[in-house]
Amino acid sequence: MQQKYWETKQAFIKATGKKEDEHVVASDADLDAKLELFHSIQRTCLDLSKAIVLYQKRICFLSQEENELGKFLRSQGFQDKTRAGKMMQATGKALCFSSQQRLALRNPLCRFHQEVETFRHRAISDTWLTVNRMEQCRTEYRGALLWMKDVSQELDPDLYKQMEKFRKVGGFMRFTKRGTC
Repeated sequence: MQQKYWETKQAFIKATGKKEDEHVVASDADLDAKLELFHSIQRTCLDLSKAIVLYQKRICFLSQEENELGKFLRSQGFQDKTRAGKMMQATGKALCFSSQQRLALRNPLCRFHQEVETFRHRAISDTWLTVNRMEQCRTEYRGALLWMKDVSQELDPDLYKQMEKFRKVGGFMRFTKRGTC
């Protein structure tokens, strides 16, 4: 019961943003930096996925417009029998070819989008589950530290009952430190 009380107290401290023990926070600085990197990768993957989708849409739209212009120039070039008509036909043909080449980019982009989504769903989701378990263990460990601090402040070495309580809390703290949540 006391264990859950201290875990809840630690979760409350974290949720409300109250100041935690500076030594405990400093000891987790490396872990917090890695978590920040993970969150950055998560956001970047989502942004990359959105950018690829937007790029595909714009390439398709540009290709359609380019093809329409090419067809229009070719049709107008057939009607105009001057040298300008031949130039319009050649330009129209080049624009139609260019639009087909632009559409050829779509398949590699779709594959790239699929790879990014696979990475996002598998690697990031798996890592997210691990991070959540780690956060739970960290909350339990910090709760045990709070409990240990509370018990050690009330400790009177002459009283056997308090020493047993101290040993019990110390054992629990060592258990949570191992990360076996």
